[in-house]
Amino acid sequence: MSKYTYPKKVPFYKFLLNANSMAKNPIVFHNKWFNEVGETFAVKSPFYGYVVLTRDVNFAKHVLQKQHRSYRKSKIQTTYLSKYVGYGLLTASGDYWLKQRRLIQPAFHKEKINDLVSIINNTVEKQVDNIESNGLVDLYPIMNELAFKVVAKSLFNFSAKKEVLERLQFIIEKLQLFIVKELRMPYNKLWYYLKGDISYHMKLVKESRCIINSIIEHRRKSNQSHNDLLDMLLHAQYEDGSTMSNKQLIDEILILFVAGHETTANALTFTLKLLAENNEVLRKVEDEISKSSLKSLSPLETISQLNYTKCAIEESLRLYPPAWITDRVNIEDDSIEDYHLKKGTMIGISIYELHRNKKYWNNPEAYIPERFLEENRKEILPYYMPFGAGPRLCIGNGFAMYEMILAVKIIVKKFNITSDNNSIKINPLITLKPVDVKLKFNKK
Repeated sequence: MSKYTYPKKVPFYKFLLNANSMAKNPIVFHNKWFNEVGETFAVKSPFYGYVVLTRDVNFAKHVLQKQHRSYRKSKIQTTYLSKYVGYGLLTASGDYWLKQRRLIQPAFHKEKINDLVSIINNTVEKQVDNIESNGLVDLYPIMNELAFKVVAKSLFNFSAKKEVLERLQFIIEKLQLFIVKELRMPYNKLWYYLKGDISYHMKLVKESRCIINSIIEHRRKSNQSHNDLLDMLLHAQYEDGSTMSNKQLIDEILILFVAGHETTANALTFTLKLLAENNEVLRKVEDEISKSSLKSLSPLETISQLNYTKCAIEESLRLYPPAWITDRVNIEDDSIEDYHLKKGTMIGISIYELHRNKKYWNNPEAYIPERFLEENRKEILPYYMPFGAGPRLCIGNGFAMYEMILAVKIIVKKFNITSDNNSIKINPLITLKPVDVKLKFNKK
């Protein structure tokens, strides 16, 4: 008898039969099997061995927190992603990851992010001024542009020309789309090679790295201080007093662009759509924003006053977490609850399903920001992981929350927002993307 025990299995042939549909939207199938089989299930693949998928909070915390040293990110992130976005905080593992995390963490401490708030606020205001108030508009491209500009200005305040950043934006979006294609349909890899897709995208990688390198070199030579993230990264010192090389800086900056702008664009799109659908919530957000506007507050002081607005964003992140799934592979045999998992087992933690699990949430499909009010938070926070959990908790979570609160505040203050329907379609790629969300913006 095998010494390894796994959760109940979903037969591999069911994956094969549904391969094309799953490539388009795996969430539907995950949900079906969770409901049929249980909170955690396994699939034995002839290619990868055992794969375990869970929406159980204890299982998730064991992997991400309690026994995190026994787990690494899978090759999906450490090998395939790093080919395009470099070897930095998102894609690195082991000792190198820990070294980089310790180095970069201070740049994202609350005090440092506070220094960036005026840059974030001014950038959001400029972007919101460009929103046209005539008829229904496609929301995601507007939020994507806004989030990209915020990351770009926070990183390179005054350092990069508009056309250079636009080219960088074009490249990053092209790379993101291709990464998804390659991950979802690995069986087409030979075809991508023959068609020239891989060489085309690797040229784009090279170009993006050259663009960032020239910005870094220009900043190094200028000796000027801009109080932006690039300054903080340039001056961050390891324990021996050394600083990052240009290659390391490029890796980290590319990852900040890729991880920092699309996730925020997704979250803002879902949040504004949910607000437009829920009039009572929108009215409370508007009232809170109006009251804060009567006081002469700095952007940072304003953020601290917008507690209900923050709750509305947090509830949106619960229903539609941009990082909807995360994976790990155990680097040694491990026991979780009644299971004994062999080294090399891939574990997928569905944050999307965990956030909608009836075991942990009352009325989980409903949009109820009041869940996150101070008196209720203690009860629900153990089951809430939009930014991950454990030592690899997203380093930019504070930055993202500040940006989203300011964006919602500036948009809701300027516009009445309305929706044409009450349905939200999703596309679970590397991040959870909104599909075909249209809103009407009418100036107040």
